[in-house]
Amino acid sequence: MSISTLARDTRVAMKHGGGGRATRSLIGELLIRGFDEPARGFGLSALDDGAAIPIGDGQSLIVTTDSHVIKPIEFPGGDIGWLSICGTVNDLAMMGATDVAGLTCSVILEDGFSLEVLERIHESMVEACRAAGTTVVTGDTKVMGRGEIDGIVINTAGFGFTRRVVRDCTLRAGDLIVVTGTVGDHGMAIMSARHDLGLGMSLVSDVAPLNGLIAAAMRAGGDALAAMKDPTRGGVASALHEMATKSGVGIVVDEPFVPIRDAVRSSCEMLGVDPLQVANEGKALIGVRPEAVDRVLDALHSHTLGRDAAVIGHCISEHAGSVILDTGFGRRLLIESDGEPLPRIC
Repeated sequence: MSISTLARDTRVAMKHGGGGRATRSLIGELLIRGFDEPARGFGLSALDDGAAIPIGDGQSLIVTTDSHVIKPIEFPGGDIGWLSICGTVNDLAMMGATDVAGLTCSVILEDGFSLEVLERIHESMVEACRAAGTTVVTGDTKVMGRGEIDGIVINTAGFGFTRRVVRDCTLRAGDLIVVTGTVGDHGMAIMSARHDLGLGMSLVSDVAPLNGLIAAAMRAGGDALAAMKDPTRGGVASALHEMATKSGVGIVVDEPFVPIRDAVRSSCEMLGVDPLQVANEGKALIGVRPEAVDRVLDALHSHTLGRDAAVIGHCISEHAGSVILDTGFGRRLLIESDGEPLPRIC
């Protein structure tokens, strides 16, 4: 059982956790190997945001899990607790499970971790659950020795039900790509806070629970809402590459229509970072059949979290698996990086 893409690597590197090509190689060529798929529905091999298991009466149980490691653990716009709840809720929502039945939570703490900080993190988790209309139903706590972990690690799992499972692999030529808001906010806020860059700009994470926004989009789009994915690690570029490859289509991104906050754009230009490769924690990419795009946009714009939603591209039958950036002056391939420019951002 050879590991072709990983053959040149003998040890895990930070790039393997960045959400780009290296992450998918690690997961697809090693970590999922040997696990059987569920007798019904789909699981690991789909490499989607979660698993779907039909339970009868037209419903499916959606299951997802995520581990959260971020530095700093408190940042402009949130903290690791808020992030842990929102991230799992959003993974469920991307598969159509916007009514979250419950979450699990495991917290691993370093000896000496501040109880005052832990209380603030806990309060954030409670607040995020209320915002998402769900709760933590079971969990676990462990304490490690000093230096064995960096402060705190949180793992959450989520469970939800849906009558319509949405995949990330069902785009077809002619579909339009909608982003629900400005891109690059989370990653740039973390980068600025971690390195104390002093950019003199308002950089705030976008982390938020998207299940209410996605529920509105699904009601408006119906079956014409074709595919969804949240552009977290690796950003919009990585998420679109994955969607294009799985769907067997090419995607053309119209760069002038991609919504980016001025502070994020300026910061990216100064640091030489492509905002399309920067992580988001409160945005979704939605593939929509052309006939429904106006309805979906109206629904998104009417929601607080979707006011900046925009059509940023379309799918083509040529160049399957490629993402092409149309700058308005010419076209070039939008390259997917090996990993997130900044590690440990979610």
